Amino acid sequence: MAIRRAKQKAQVIEKLSQVAPPGDAFIACVHVETGPSPWLNAVFDEIPLLGLIVALTRRFYFLTLTNSSVVVNTASRWTNRPGEVVAVFPRHAFPVSRVKRASIWSSMYLQLPDSAKPTRLNVHRYWRAELDQLSTVFPPGSIDPGSQPFELAPKDTGYPGPQGQPFPQQQAGYPQQQAYPAPPAQPYPPQQAYPAAPQGQPYPPQQPYPAAPQAQPYPPQPYPSQQAYPAPQGQPYPPQQPYPAAPQAPYGGQPGYPSQR
Repeated sequence: MAIRRAKQKAQVIEKLSQVAPPGDAFIACVHVETGPSPWLNAVFDEIPLLGLIVALTRRFYFLTLTNSSVVVNTASRWTNRPGEVVAVFPRHAFPVSRVKRASIWSSMYLQLPDSAKPTRLNVHRYWRAELDQLSTVFPPGSIDPGSQPFELAPKDTGYPGPQGQPFPQQQAGYPQQQAYPAPPAQPYPPQQAYPAAPQGQPYPPQQPYPAAPQAQPYPPQPYPSQQAYPAPQGQPYPPQQPYPAAPQAPYGGQPGYPSQR
């Protein structure tokens, strides 16, 4: 029984090399198991036989990523040896959804050819590095918003595949997606005609405005005669006293100049 991861991958590559197309290179290999979350095993074991039934109904697969496709083949329950190939998906058409990376048990839902609905696949932490490599081909919008980030997934929103190609139609053997039927168009109910507006009554002829009264000239107002203000009675100026005559000084020598000594 192969226990080591390297040994199991070597067995898968040896198995697939017998049927792989020429030039197909193997990149990653992930061991998965179906069924409900393994965390519930402790609960199932408390109920008689339920734990055994759940364990026997689990199936095991290997998901192998190559440079052209994703190959799904069975794995032995007792020896982990790879079995027959059950599906081959192109890298840009890997039909997974609700992928959630967790600390211990990660999960995803894969549409297998023999299933009417997607099958839950659980991935143990032991295969986390290989799961991160496989995340490079997850289609846009397939990763759960509450998932831990994948270390190798593209950084674009929705983790689109490296080619960025649209999701093609599913291969033969897959149930074709039914387009949502368009709701039958409901005819609009006949609109009720609004009642006719009341017939407008003609406005009565407007009466001409009365002519403005003629302005009457103001009668002349008899202003009181202006009284001349009486001039103030002038006071007679007192008679001016004559200035005393200047003393006569004797002139000598030249007339008008004082004599020089």
